[in-house]
Amino acid sequence: MTRIALGLEYDGHFFHGWQRQPALPTIQGHLENALSQIADTSITTVCAGRTDAGVHATAQVVHFDCENLRPLRSWIFGTNTLLPGGIRVLWAKEVPDTFNARFSATGRRYRYVIYNHPIRPSLLRHHADWDYRKLDARKMQAAAQHWVGEHDFSSFRAAECQSLTPVRTIHAIQIVRIGDQVVIDMVATAFLHHMVRNMVGVLKEIGSGELSTLKAKQILEAKDRKQAGVTASPFGLYLVEVQYPSGYDLPLSPIGPWFLKTTEGSLLI
Repeated sequence: MTRIALGLEYDGHFFHGWQRQPALPTIQGHLENALSQIADTSITTVCAGRTDAGVHATAQVVHFDCENLRPLRSWIFGTNTLLPGGIRVLWAKEVPDTFNARFSATGRRYRYVIYNHPIRPSLLRHHADWDYRKLDARKMQAAAQHWVGEHDFSSFRAAECQSLTPVRTIHAIQIVRIGDQVVIDMVATAFLHHMVRNMVGVLKEIGSGELSTLKAKQILEAKDRKQAGVTASPFGLYLVEVQYPSGYDLPLSPIGPWFLKTTEGSLLI
C-alpha cells in the first residue's frame, strides 16, 4: 500500500463544497472518481480542510492510499484529463504512512478578497466579495489584532460546527488595501466552520465605520455568535497554504490567488 499526497487548486463557484454529497457536484466527488479510474480501484481521499460551497483553494492538500502503483506523472496529468476544468492537481508526491493531510498539518492560511468599489464588478464577481462602502483597511487591521493568539472563538463559530472545542490559535492577521481590493490574510493552526467569513463580516462593519475597532474585542469576549452579525460571502475566500513539518518535504505552491500578484511577487507576507 502506497500513500500519495496531492496539491490541488479549484474554483469553488462550480461546486457544492469539498465533501462528497449524493447527486451534487463536489470537489471530493470529482477527484475520487478521477483517481479511481487512474488507479483501477476505489480511492478515498482525506483533505487538509473541508471548504464550503463557493470557497476556492490555491493550495489544498489531500492524501490517499493505493495498492496499484502508478507514476507520479499519471496521478497529475492523467487525473487532470478526467477532472472538470474547475479542479486541477498541481503536484503529487509519495509520502510515508505517518503523513495525514489533515492531522499532520501544523497551520492553515486563508485569504479573503473584497472588491471595494461603488459599482458591483462584472469580472471576478464569483471570485471576490463586494462592498460599496469605503473600507478603512488600517482600522480593520488594528481591530483584527484583538483576535491574534489563543482564544475561545465561539462568537465566530457556525451553529453546525462539529469541532469539539471553540478554542483556536491565530498566528497572524494582515489586512492591506491594493487599489480597489482589500485583502485579509489569516494564519492559524486551524479554523472553525465559517470562522473566517464571520470574522470578515465584523471587519467590514468596522472598516465602514459602523462599528468601532474595540467592538472586535467585545464580540470575541462575548462568546456569542449572535453578536458577530452577518457571515461574509464564500466567493472571496481562498485556502492558500497548508503548513506541514519540513521533514515531509512537500512541494510549495505560490501564495495565491494569482490576480493579487505583481511583478515583485506576492503582495503579502
